Amino acid sequence: MKKILVTGGLGTVGHVLVKELERKGNDVWVCDLLHHHSQKYFRCDIAQFRQLSEIFKKNKFDYVYNLAAEFGRWNGEDYFENLWYTNCVGTKNLIRLQEQLGYRLIHFSSSEVYGDYDGVMSEDVMDKYEIRQFNDYAMTKWVNEMQIMNSAAMHKTESVRVRLFNTYGPGEHYSPYRSVVCLFIYHALFGLPYKVFLGHHRTSSYVTDTVRTLGNIIDNFKPGEVYNIGGTEYHDIKYLSDLILKNVGRDDSIVNYIENGEPFTTKDKRIDCSKAIRDLKHKPVITLEDGISRTVEWMKGVYLKPAPEQV
Repeated sequence: MKKILVTGGLGTVGHVLVKELERKGNDVWVCDLLHHHSQKYFRCDIAQFRQLSEIFKKNKFDYVYNLAAEFGRWNGEDYFENLWYTNCVGTKNLIRLQEQLGYRLIHFSSSEVYGDYDGVMSEDVMDKYEIRQFNDYAMTKWVNEMQIMNSAAMHKTESVRVRLFNTYGPGEHYSPYRSVVCLFIYHALFGLPYKVFLGHHRTSSYVTDTVRTLGNIIDNFKPGEVYNIGGTEYHDIKYLSDLILKNVGRDDSIVNYIENGEPFTTKDKRIDCSKAIRDLKHKPVITLEDGISRTVEWMKGVYLKPAPEQV
């Protein structure tokens, strides 16, 4: 049994990952920003070193999965102070403690680090080419990867980095800064207009497929390795929108199609997951059609259920 801390463990991916790690027989603890009832939970902002170090004074962890982060490129524009402080200083705090205590770190990066690269995205692209990230969110994710690599070189820390490609599914609550799947479904449910930028392509990954692979990292931990984790269905954003509208039962009169593409984001994400398949038994099984159907039904339950009776 491994003792594991999951930072950001109440989040869209984090709460599913916690269940997967527990299913595999691990002793899993969580930290996040909210108060919570669990006996294995710490309220902690990883950007606050005192709060973080208090956790490690009382616990010895074998592994830390670091999911704690400010998410999204437009969130990173509107709340850039939070983005840089949480994503970069917070990760540096974890690295400093790792250098002292020796736990192994699994750090969550993003497909956004591939920026303006327009070919198949294999992990070594970042080593071979000079990449321009398009937004602050992407830049913070690459800064974190560099911090981790520098620590490994200077202090022999042992870490694995993962770059997630458009993970979606139940558990992601709506805000204007959430993923494209969440945004489209919410708007479709309420008949609100939304934009579809034509010409963009993604490889979306259902959350349980992503998390199953993430849970396998500690079984074959290779220090210094980096993995792309994503789906196998390469699709355009219009197809995604059409699937959502079909499942909601609405036509596309609420959609504004834009020809020129969305600025400041990667246009096409063609992924090479061969390393994750080889080392982590990565094997997506939920099709995009099935995953969207499940996610729509979950969001209907969250946002369209009757309000509780007042007493």
